[in-house]
This record gives sequence, C-alpha cells and structure tokens, in this order.
Amino acid sequence: MTVSIWRYSHLTLAISSALFIVIAALTGIVLALEPISNKLNPYASDAISSISIAETIGVLQENYAEIIEIAVDENNFVSASVINKEGKSELFYVHPKTGKKVGDIIDKLALFKFATNLHRSLFLKSTGRFLVGFVSLLLLLIAITGTLLILKRQGGFSKIFSKIVKESSDQYYHIIFGRYFLVPIIIIALTGVYLSLEKFSVFTNDEKNKTAPLEINENYSNLKYRDFEFFKTRKLKDIKKIEFPFSSDEQDYFYVKTIHNEYQIHQFNGQIVSTKKEGFINLGVYYSMILHTGKGAAIWAIVLLLSCFALLYFIFSGFSMFLKRRKIKTHILNKTTKDEAEYIVLVGSETGMTMGFANAFKNALSKANKKVFISELNDYTTYKKAKNIIIFTATYGAGDPPGNAAKFIGLLSKIQPKNSLRYSVLGFGSKKYPDYCKFAVLVHASLQIQPNFIPETPLFTINNQDFNSFEYWKNEWSRINNLPLEIHQKTILDTEEEEETGFIVTKRSTINIDDTFLIALKPMHKVPFSSGDLVAITPEGTHKKRLYSIAKIDEEIVLSVKKHAFGGCSNYLYTLHKKEQIAGKIQQNKEFHFPKNAKDILLIANGTGIAPFLGMLQENKKASIHLFWGGRTKESFEIYKKYIAAALKNKTLTSFQAAYSQEQKTYVQELLENQTTLIIDVLKKEGVVLICGSLNMQLAVEKIIGKIASQELSTSIEVLKENKQIRTDCY
Repeated sequence: MTVSIWRYSHLTLAISSALFIVIAALTGIVLALEPISNKLNPYASDAISSISIAETIGVLQENYAEIIEIAVDENNFVSASVINKEGKSELFYVHPKTGKKVGDIIDKLALFKFATNLHRSLFLKSTGRFLVGFVSLLLLLIAITGTLLILKRQGGFSKIFSKIVKESSDQYYHIIFGRYFLVPIIIIALTGVYLSLEKFSVFTNDEKNKTAPLEINENYSNLKYRDFEFFKTRKLKDIKKIEFPFSSDEQDYFYVKTIHNEYQIHQFNGQIVSTKKEGFINLGVYYSMILHTGKGAAIWAIVLLLSCFALLYFIFSGFSMFLKRRKIKTHILNKTTKDEAEYIVLVGSETGMTMGFANAFKNALSKANKKVFISELNDYTTYKKAKNIIIFTATYGAGDPPGNAAKFIGLLSKIQPKNSLRYSVLGFGSKKYPDYCKFAVLVHASLQIQPNFIPETPLFTINNQDFNSFEYWKNEWSRINNLPLEIHQKTILDTEEEEETGFIVTKRSTINIDDTFLIALKPMHKVPFSSGDLVAITPEGTHKKRLYSIAKIDEEIVLSVKKHAFGGCSNYLYTLHKKEQIAGKIQQNKEFHFPKNAKDILLIANGTGIAPFLGMLQENKKASIHLFWGGRTKESFEIYKKYIAAALKNKTLTSFQAAYSQEQKTYVQELLENQTTLIIDVLKKEGVVLICGSLNMQLAVEKIIGKIASQELSTSIEVLKENKQIRTDCY
C-alpha cells in the first residue's frame, strides 16, 4: 500500500473524528486531574501492604459497636462503614493500624461529574456511549496509520527514534510527540473501545463459581473474626471490599471481594463457603478502567494528562499541515495547455514543500514570457511543442517516490515523447537520511536510458530545502538557457521565515585592500543566535535578500562583508554609520554551530568565510583548534588580526596559518597538503573539520582531505560528511 493511501486514511480518520476527539481530550484533561488531586490527600497508608485483614478488623471492633463494611479503593484509602458506640451510623476513612478516623469520604466534585458524563456519553445516553466507543476505534486507527507514516518516513522500525528532519515546526513536533505518546494513546483508545463493548454486553460472561462442601465444626462456632484463618493469612491490600453479616443467621455470610475473586465466608467458623472467580471479561474491565482513567496511579494519570494535550496538538498541527499542503497544491494553475507549452515542469512532492519551489520556478518562466505547463509526475504524458522538461522531485522514506510520482517510472517506459526533450532533474531531500535524494537519482538514471531525452544539466540535489542551493541551480540553468530568472524566497509558499529583527550598528571598520570591511550589529530585542547562523538583510528599496554568516562576539553580531561594485546589499551596509538602525532576519544554521563535544577542530576558510570562526574562537573552552585561512595579501588579514591575536594569547586557538594568493602564490588548500599528520590525527580522534568560504575552495579542500582519508584511514569524504566530521557552509 502506498504512503499516499496511508496519509489519506490518516487524514480522513482525523477529519471524521476531530470534534469528538477534541471533546474527549478536553474532558480527559479535566478527569486526569481527579486521581492526581486524590493522591494529594493524606489518607493512604503503607500499612495495608503489611497488616492483615484480621488486625484491622480487631482494632475497628475495639473502637466501634458494629462494623458494616470495610473497603480499600484504588488510592489505597481504607474506608469503614460503622455504627459507633452511641448507635449512630458513620462512613469515613480510617487508619488500618489504629482504626481511628483520618478523614471524611471525598465527594466527587461537580466539575468531575460533568466531565465524566460528557466524556462517557456526550449526555446522549446509549447513543452517546456508542459514539464514544466508535471514536475510540477511530483514534486507534489514527494511531496505527500515523505509526505507519512515521515508519515509512524514517525508513523502518529500527530508525523510528532517529533524528527527524525539521521541515516545519508543525511537522517536526507532530512526529516528535507522535513517537513518545504513541503507546499511551493506543492504550487510551484500546481501553475505550473495550469498555464501550462491555457496556453493550458484547462479551459473554465467563465467571466461574465454586461452592465448598461445608461441615460445621462445633469447636469453632464461637471463633472471633480476628481469628479466622482467611482474615489472618491475607493482607488488607489484597481486598477491595468486605461486607459483614447483617444478622446472626447461619446463612448470612461475610462477602469478600478481591480483584480476582469473590468469597463467601461463614460468620461462625471462618470457612470459605463459596468462591467466584472473576472472569477474563471483568478483569479486563477493571484493568481497562485503571489504564483509561489513571485511578490510583498519579504518575500514569500525568501521562494521560499529557497525552490529552498531545491529542489536541495533533489535531491542530495536522490540520495546519493539511491546509498548507492544500494551499500549495491548489496553486497548480496553468495559463497554457500542455500541448502549447515549450517548458514542462513536473513535480513529485509528498508534503508540498517541493511543489512550492516548482511553482516559484514556473511563475518565473511565465514572467519571462515563456509558455510553461506544470503538473505532477504521475500525470506525465506527451507534449506537442515542448523542448525542455524540468523535474522537481522529493524522496520519501527509504528512497521511495512521493505519492504523486509513484507511476512516473512506469509511464516513462510506455510513453515516448513526440520531440527530443532536454531535461534537468532537481532532487530534494535531507542528508540526515541514508537514501538522500534516491528517487531523484532513479528518475535521472531512467531518463538517461531513454533515447529521446537529452541531459541539459547534471543531477542537482538540495539539502533541507536550502534556498541558496536552489538559487545556485537556478542561476546555472538560466545561464545555460540564456534566460535570466528572478525568484524570491518569499514566493515559495511554504517557506517559514523568522520574524524580522531590528539591529543597531555599533561599529564599522574601514575598508581594506580587498574591499572588505567588518560591521557589528546589536539586536534591539532579545533574539537567539550563534556563530555559524545566518542573517538575511534586504537593502532599502529592494526585495532581494543577502545572507551573511554570523560571528557572535561579545553578544553582538559581527559580519565580514565584501563590497562589490554593483552589490546592492554590500554597498548599503558600507553606507551605514554607528547608531543607525537596520532590519534583518536571523536564520538558524545548527549544522554549522561550534562542535562543543569535539576535542580537536580544524577551521578552514578563505576571504570573508573567516567570519563565523572569529566568534567560535570565543566559545572554545577546551578544544585544540587549528585555523587555516586564505587571502590575497598580508594587508587583507589586518581587519581580522586583533581577533586572531587575542585567541592565540588566550589559548582558545592552538595554531594559525595563512596563505596569500597574490604575495605567496599559495592558496589555503595548498597549506593542507603539508598537514597530513594533523588531518589524520584530528579525524582519528573523531574531531571535526569546518569549512567556510567559496565553493571552489571547498571542493579543493575536500579533494585533499578525501585523498588523505582514503589512503590513510580507509574511508571517504562522503562517510566523513555523513558522520558530521566535515561540515561546510560555502557559497
């Protein structure tokens, strides 16, 4: 069964039962507080585990004229119904060792009574009971389908608790809470179904009666209750209720109820007259009631309370995700028919994120006055005038296709295009999963073996919906097709952006020989950020953002900016002076934060890529850090010199090496060729290599480290990246 069927089943079940689940969860929250509040009362006694029934009966007989009933509830509160020595009837909690009154019987609060009736039957009596039972069944099915979706997404049961890729807050916490509250919710649903079925007498009673042959022994006719063998050998904790004989009639027996049995005890000699063993059905009711309500178990009641809150969150987040997907999927609007279009955009998207990128690309083509048609991969067919096909596809779970792309490979082998088509494949996924962009790889390979498809660009993959990577691919595609396209991040419908923050300029350095300068910004409001995060700045009068890597130095943001002749943002930043205000948005980049648990770290950068490392050096407490940096001249280094000198002096930086491309004709990657021993030592000790700067530098550095890793450590650059020993933030 495809993941789409499970998803639609999950959604349908949730929609059909949402209102009832909300009512059940809200009343469940109230009812979960009852056993918790009961446990706060000081009426429970540990003595019931050690004291016998006979001892408690003895002390009660000493204090009261007559005992009518003794009961032990789920909270281990011992209650007694007695007639006192003044002849008055009383019911209260007693101490099992002393027989003294410890408190009045707790009356059920009106709020709990109301919530109980609403929770059980919606005030609709039998009809309501049936509806509640049916909704419990639907909740069970929702939990099962939700589990299957998590298993599919994570790549199997063994990976159910592996790290989750955070595409959105709703999606992330929906899965997180789903994993941890799955078992309690299944228990709630199962017990709810069971209690409802039992209420309608669906099960056959399987109680078993056993009557003992009774021979009255005259020697024991006047035996005291406290001397009954049955009462002497059983602890008080083992019983639920003892009803004392109403009269001195020989046929009037003690009635003793335990969890598993009911007994009739002869009132003169203490012999067991009959035993009725509780059947499986009644035991099921008892334990289901405990599990469903949390009575007598405060910790479990707290779990139930949290589970009810989780259910409310599931309803909210589930519908939020559904509406976001619908918002994206309903934006498949075409002004051109498939047979008139020159450009065809085909999409495979499970959650709607990839569809957002595809729509933004399609709209950019339309603005460039190109005829373009967009549809899902499952709708692949022939296109009369098409010359170019662009495929955007995600991968779901363990390399599976999204639901709207599952038929594409089969269609591709059956439907031959009318004309030769140039194609590009853009894969979306997360490197945290071992089958990163596997379906995109399969699509690209399948197109390669088709004679009428001509590759226009190599397969390109995007990790975690990274807009910068997408923009890089878009620019390459635009260059090849001589077709400039402009796409703004905000046009991608499901992009979640951090709230804009105001910043005050605290200082700005003079510009150096490389047209580079430092600028320090202080947030006007408290906002979390770390070295390695990004700040997006949009110059006044424009809509195009520019991302800069952050150095967190003395609670301020320090940016290293290269001023370009036609750079709108860099020129804007250079015009700013101390105390001026600007707006920006912090974007977390947790994969490039300072690795606090690593003992050995290599920092490799060129140009302005050194910025986040200047802040990371302040974070270092115990690690051995070696920094390699590449610039044009020694004068290029001057604006960073004081930070590096301070780090060396404070011993937060172990060593620093610089390469100057103009003065020494040396690049930073060449420095590493002479550091084989250091690189091997860092990697062997599970150290981390951070690389920040240009993409060309990154590729050159990775080539050198990859060669060393292969020859000396019998591993590859891919494995090191997978193990997060190599982390990059390059552009």
